[in-house]
Amino acid sequence: MSYGTALRDEVRSPGTTPLIGIYDMYSASVVARHYDGFFVSGFGFAASHYGLPDIGFIAWPDMVAFVERLRLAFPTHHLLVDIDDGYVDPEVACHVVQRLERIGASGVILEDQKRPRRCGHADGKQVLPLEEYLEKLNLVLESRRDLVVVARTDATEESDILRRAEALAATDADVVLVDGVRSVEWIKRIREVVGDKPLLFNQIAGGKSPRLSLSELTDLDCQVAIYSTPCLFAAHAAIDSALTDLKRSDGRLPEFVPSEGIGVQRSTELLEKNISRHHPARESVTV
Repeated sequence: MSYGTALRDEVRSPGTTPLIGIYDMYSASVVARHYDGFFVSGFGFAASHYGLPDIGFIAWPDMVAFVERLRLAFPTHHLLVDIDDGYVDPEVACHVVQRLERIGASGVILEDQKRPRRCGHADGKQVLPLEEYLEKLNLVLESRRDLVVVARTDATEESDILRRAEALAATDADVVLVDGVRSVEWIKRIREVVGDKPLLFNQIAGGKSPRLSLSELTDLDCQVAIYSTPCLFAAHAAIDSALTDLKRSDGRLPEFVPSEGIGVQRSTELLEKNISRHHPARESVTV
């Protein structure tokens, strides 16, 4: 079974599939203890790899190299990759999709934004003409073998949201994402126009969408939920708190309690699990 097929089967299974946003190898190592699926968030990758906002700085070779490292360390996890607008050019988008599939990505998200692009929950987003996006999307669909493709629209005008969602659902894309959806009522309206096509919901702290549980999303007939930034924002808060305490204590580390704290031993044990020779044989998941 390929990685794409494994994710596709998971999406079609009962309930809402959670995919957790990771931003580096360490965050992925922690997430792997709790969840079976990763979302390679563009927001998180731009922040961690470049120290820059998610407005179009990501270079595709950097993303491909990151996904390759992830797949080697986590051979059985679902791996959905944010490729933004396909790095502008349709030919580049197809090339990246083929590269990602060959190194073991499970799926990609391709959006309809035009440059300068923005985070899906930010103001000021602009979208390509629908026909131009559909042309790019269809080229990507033709270039994949079994990779899951999520068609994403960042439209903000109400009539345009529904028009684009319906058009995306009519393609061979596996899943539809309307990013920045603002209410439960709008999720229901989008579900009506996409028919039986699986629907993805994106939650981000401080974003435009409502906070919904997996049970609530299942009731709304959303098959996938991505959580772009909980790890990144938790790390931000924890690092800031730890350094504030360190400064307050004149540089003396807090007392270490092995049963409660994270120290050298627990950290090393976590990372040792990523060494390839410790992984089981991958007979059921192949590229």
